[in-house]
Amino acid sequence: MSAVYLPEPTAARLLGSWQLDVPALLLVAVLGGLYGWGVVRVRGRGGSWPAARLAAFVLLGLGAIVVATMSGLAVYDRELFWPAAVQNVGLDLLAPLGLALGDPLRLAVQALPEGGAARVRRVLTGRLAGLLTFPLVSTVLVLATELTVYFTPYFATALRVGWLHELMYLHLLAAGCLFVLPVLTREQALPAWCTHPVRAALVFLDGVVDALPGLVVMTHGTLIAGAWYLHHAPPWSPDVHHDQQVGGGAMLGIAELVAIPFLLTVLAQWARAERAQTAVLDRRLDGELAPAAPASQGSAELVRPWWETEEGEVAERMRRQGPGD
Repeated sequence: MSAVYLPEPTAARLLGSWQLDVPALLLVAVLGGLYGWGVVRVRGRGGSWPAARLAAFVLLGLGAIVVATMSGLAVYDRELFWPAAVQNVGLDLLAPLGLALGDPLRLAVQALPEGGAARVRRVLTGRLAGLLTFPLVSTVLVLATELTVYFTPYFATALRVGWLHELMYLHLLAAGCLFVLPVLTREQALPAWCTHPVRAALVFLDGVVDALPGLVVMTHGTLIAGAWYLHHAPPWSPDVHHDQQVGGGAMLGIAELVAIPFLLTVLAQWARAERAQTAVLDRRLDGELAPAAPASQGSAELVRPWWETEEGEVAERMRRQGPGD
């Protein structure tokens, strides 16, 4: 029997090809439903929740999950390596950034009752969460996840086993969220020494680390899941080694592109925190100096020359002639 291959992917086919991924769709529905419930609850209490955060969570965060798991990338990920590489880096880097910009941790604290909010804060400051989200640990976990996917039988096996493929999706998404969510949330989820300058330095370092898997994949001489892609390569496909180089280059490019808005967001948070701290100090100084204003005016009278404050013929002559005369 002759094999049946997908048509050669063009921009139009990649944009128009979709397939249903039930586990991914359920995950998106659950995350979106919980986030929407939180926004409605906060606004129902008279609070406010920025529309920009809602848009970032839904469009960039959940949208990246949908595109990675159900778009043309998912349709062609078993035919070519580069769509699978773009899928994985989207779940590992782009989707966590979108979810973190929505700040679901702060939303959960504001939406839940007092007891539930306290439990969320206890989890965030607990020993396990502190270990997994510790900046250097979470960075190593992201790097180890990417390298494990591509340089062990993990990825090749996931191409054959459906449930493992879904687990790999979840693994990549969770690893990325461990680093990004604590850095961008307004909740205290990191140690006290992780000030905004330290966070900016960590994000810069993470951008360098995230570029390593793409660089290694692009320059690696041995084929990744080579047996699978050689066996399933359609007649129109490029050389399998070239396909891997394209995938590595896409991973490298996306990692660097994601690092830029990530760093800019941290710098913007730093600037806002500085402005808020300055405003608080200004109000404090105004409150402390206001009562002293009358005394200060009296003190200014004491240091004026005597001929300007006293009456008499001599003082009058000094005022007319000036002290220099």
